[in-house]
Amino acid sequence: MTALSAWHMVTGRLRMAPVGYWDLRDLVALKGDPLAYAQMLGGVRAPVEVADELAAEVRDWGAYGFGMWSVRALRGRFLGVTGLQHRADGRGVALRFAYRPEVRGFGMASEAAGMALNYAHGVAGLARVVAVAAEENVSSRTVLGAIGMSETERFVRDGVVRVVYQSVRQQTGG
Repeated sequence: MTALSAWHMVTGRLRMAPVGYWDLRDLVALKGDPLAYAQMLGGVRAPVEVADELAAEVRDWGAYGFGMWSVRALRGRFLGVTGLQHRADGRGVALRFAYRPEVRGFGMASEAAGMALNYAHGVAGLARVVAVAAEENVSSRTVLGAIGMSETERFVRDGVVRVVYQSVRQQTGG
């Protein structure tokens, strides 16, 4: 991983940058696609909802020093989003991600989520990060396990069993 600036990161395959107005068209397509976004909290979004969320996500970067990143291939193709957001249910700051269906299965979600988790602990100074996935969402649960997050609890919301994962920053001795 290479940090281009405090908020921009690059790997051999991916470029991550804080979401901005220039991402709106891609975000509308991603969040409006049931194959990409149906399992996210709140489900598929209308374009006006996406615009409202984008404004809040931009504010998050200024308020907290973390938020959602757009994830692109090095040549610029939009792949999806990965980021850190405060959960409304009080469980803490959550790692979130969603990708276009045709780019799944190539390890990009794990690569970007791992970078976001490293950022959370190393740059943002977060001691604990959570993630929530539907029990049947094996793909997301595999990503969370692959980046070192561990299952901590389960709960039911809207008749769906949800699994909570966490990553706790290891304290160094001294």
